Amino acid sequence: MPSHHLPLLLAAYQYKFGRDIEAMCRHLIDDVAVGWDELGTDLLDDAPPALVTALTGGNHWPSRTLDHLVTPDGSPPVRMSVTDETADAQDMEWGYVLHKEGVEVISLLHDDIGPIVSWAIDPRTAFNDHPAAWSSRDSPPAIRASRSTPSPSAPAAAPAKASPSRPTARR
Repeated sequence: MPSHHLPLLLAAYQYKFGRDIEAMCRHLIDDVAVGWDELGTDLLDDAPPALVTALTGGNHWPSRTLDHLVTPDGSPPVRMSVTDETADAQDMEWGYVLHKEGVEVISLLHDDIGPIVSWAIDPRTAFNDHPAAWSSRDSPPAIRASRSTPSPSAPAAAPAKASPSRPTARR
């Protein structure tokens, strides 16, 4: 859900990966053998403690990959690739596509493209989780600008807006 994943992705980009989208893509996409079971608070490494507390309530949990899968025939599991054709079969509700300008949030139950949330958005911004709110024709649905007063070391929040151009290449 966007209210859970977007804050982690925005903070990870801004702090753990130092605004380096290629490093973030390598970690989240290229270096994973199969896929992710859960994204954890290790993505908040190097974020200010006040931001981590605001996002997690002080809870910590590790990211977990799907390395423990066993296939029915005993063969090694293969990388999970989500396409328009496989999204329904994989019971996916949300998709997150990393772009240079931000993260595209796709409600797979509602649309096949979505608005792009700028990497400059404050990670404490609260987002709507209703699938219909994530139309590609609208701005990302922020419920409120941020969850708390920004810390001095937090990046300035920028207004959420959809990007007019969409690169066609996706990882």
